[in-house]
Amino acid sequence: MAIDKKKVLYEIRVFALMILIVSSLRSALADWNDVPTGSMKPTIQEGDRVVVNKLAYDLKVPFTTIEITKWADPHRGDIVVLFSPVDGTRLVKRVAALPGDQVELRDNQLFINGHLAKQSPIAIVGAGDYGSAYVNDEDLDGHIHKVMLTPEIPAVRNYGPLTVPKGSYFVLGDNRDNSNDSRFIGFIERRRIVGKAVAVAFSLDRSHWYVPRLDRFFEGLH
Repeated sequence: MAIDKKKVLYEIRVFALMILIVSSLRSALADWNDVPTGSMKPTIQEGDRVVVNKLAYDLKVPFTTIEITKWADPHRGDIVVLFSPVDGTRLVKRVAALPGDQVELRDNQLFINGHLAKQSPIAIVGAGDYGSAYVNDEDLDGHIHKVMLTPEIPAVRNYGPLTVPKGSYFVLGDNRDNSNDSRFIGFIERRRIVGKAVAVAFSLDRSHWYVPRLDRFFEGLH
C-alpha cells in the first residue's frame, strides 16, 4: 500500500503544532519543578516536584524572561522559582527582602530594616554526617515558616547589612546553613523570577529507591 506523503507531513505538522502549543502554555502559565537538593528543607524535600504558578506575578513571552504585563510583585515569605544569575539554573528559594529593604544576618538571625525575624524552636532532627539540626518557626513580617539550622556545617551566618537594589530581591533557602542563595549568587532581578511555588504535586524518596511519599502529594506550600 502506497504511503500518502502529503498526509504524513500534514499529521507531523499538526503534531508539532500541538507540542508547541502545550509547551508554550507550560512556559507561560504553569509548570512544575523538580527539587534535587535539600536547600529548602524542611519545607521542601529532595525529590519533591513542586507546582509553579507562572501567572502569580506577571505574564511573560513563552520561553523567555520578557514581561508582557505585570499585576503583582513577590512578597516577603513567597517561595519562588528563579533563574540563577550565575549559571542560569532554576532554583527554588524564599523571598526574604524586597527592593529597598536593608537586609542583614547576624549569627543566622535575619534582620529586615533593623527588625528581627523572630525564631521559635520547634524540633531537633538528625542531619546525617552533621549531627543534629534545629527546626525553628521564623516570623518574616507576619509570614511564619520553618527554617532548619545545622551548627556543625561551615556556613555563612553573617551577612550585610546591605540594601536590596531597585528591581531586585534577596532570597534565602529555608535550610539556612546549606543553601546556594543570595548570600552567594547575589540579588535576584525581578525578570529572573519565573513564578510562585504553590504546592507539592508528588514526591519520591530518592534515598529509598524512589518510594512515593504519599503524605506529601498535593501538599500546599507556604
